[in-house]
Amino acid sequence: MFGATLLLALREIRRHILRSILTTLGIIIGVAAVVTMVTLGNGVTASVQEEISSLGANNFIVFPVRTDRGTTRPFDEADVDAVERQIAGVVVAAGNVGANATAFYNGQDWDTRVTGANSAFLQAQSIAVAQGRGFTTEEEVAGKNVCLIGPKVREAIFLPGSSPVGERMRLGGVSCSVVGVLEERGQSGGGADDDDVVFMPLKTVQRRFRGSDTLDFFVLKYDPAYAASAIQESLVDLLRERRLLQGAEANDFNVIDTAQVNDALGSVTGALTAMVAVIASISLLVGGIGIMNIMLVSVTERTREIGIRLAIGALAREVRLQFLTEAVVLCALGGLAGLLLAFVASISLASVIDVPFVFDPTINVLSFVFASSMGIVFGYYPARRASQLDPIDALRHE
Repeated sequence: MFGATLLLALREIRRHILRSILTTLGIIIGVAAVVTMVTLGNGVTASVQEEISSLGANNFIVFPVRTDRGTTRPFDEADVDAVERQIAGVVVAAGNVGANATAFYNGQDWDTRVTGANSAFLQAQSIAVAQGRGFTTEEEVAGKNVCLIGPKVREAIFLPGSSPVGERMRLGGVSCSVVGVLEERGQSGGGADDDDVVFMPLKTVQRRFRGSDTLDFFVLKYDPAYAASAIQESLVDLLRERRLLQGAEANDFNVIDTAQVNDALGSVTGALTAMVAVIASISLLVGGIGIMNIMLVSVTERTREIGIRLAIGALAREVRLQFLTEAVVLCALGGLAGLLLAFVASISLASVIDVPFVFDPTINVLSFVFASSMGIVFGYYPARRASQLDPIDALRHE
C-alpha cells in the first residue's frame, strides 16, 4: 500500500516538475542556510581554538600592566624562578622577551621578530623543532649566538630545498648560527604569524637586543591534575608578595588562563552560530507554508480525481495518506537538494574566509529529518481536507 502511494506521489510530482521545484525552493534555501551557517560556525570555532592552542594547553600567561601612576613594573628571572619553585602543580615556568630585527643571509633580507626564550618556554608553548635541534643548557646559560628560525623566515632568505641548519645568518648587527627550524604553527591567538619568528636564548636577546635583564611576560605550564583556580590564586598571592603590593592596592600584573579563554571563545562562537542558525531556519517555516499552499491548490485541481477514487471504494485514510506522502516527498527532496547546496556553499565560503571545513553529520541529518517532518506538519491539513470531500460533490466539480 505504501509503495503504491509513494509511486503515485512521485508521478504527480514529475507531472508538475517546475511547480514542484518552485514549491520546494523555500525548503532548499532553508536547509542550505542552516547547514551552511552551522558548518561555517564550526569552522570558525575550530580556527579560534587552534589559534588559542598555540598559546599552549594548561598554561597561565602573566604580564605586567600599567598602574594608576602610569608606570609598568616588568618581571625578571627571579620572579619566574620563585613561581616554579614555590607553587605546587607548576610543571615549568619560563620568561620571554622580544625585539624586531632584519634577518640577512646570502644577500636576502627579511623583517622579522626576534624572541628570547629558553627550552622551558618552548616546552610550555608546545613549540616543536622540525629540523635540527633545540638549545642546549650551555647555550642558554652562556647566552650564545644560536637561533631557531620559523618556516616563513627560512622560505624568505634561504634557497628552496636547502638546509639552513649549520648556516650563519645575521639579525641586525648580531651574527648567529642556525641550529634548527621550527614546525609550522600558523597564526597565534594574538593575530601574529608564529611562523615569522627567530628564537634565540633568553640571555642573548636581553644582552644584545634589549640591554636589560627584564622580561616582557612569562608563561607557566601546570599539571592538569591540580585545580587551575588554586594555582592561579597561589600565583597571584606570590606575585603580590614579591611586588610588595598592600591589601588595597590593585594588581600591577594580569594572569590569563588559556583554558578559560578557549572555553569562553568556544561558547561565544557556539552561541553566535546557534543564533544565526535559528534565524536561517525561519526560511524553513516559509517553505513549509509554501508546501501547504501548493497542496491546497493540488487538492482543488484534483477534486474530480479524488471523487472518483472515493466513489469506487477508496478509503478516506488512503486519500489522506496519498496527499500526505506527496507533501513529505516534496520536503524530503527539497531537504536533499538543500544539503547538496550547503555542502558546495560551505566548502566555497570556508576557503574564502580562510577557516577549515568541518563536516558535522549531526546537523545534516537533523536538518533533513526536520525538513521532511515539515511535510507532515504543513501537509496534514490539505490531506485531511482532500479525504473529507464528499464523493458526489467532488464528481460534480468542474
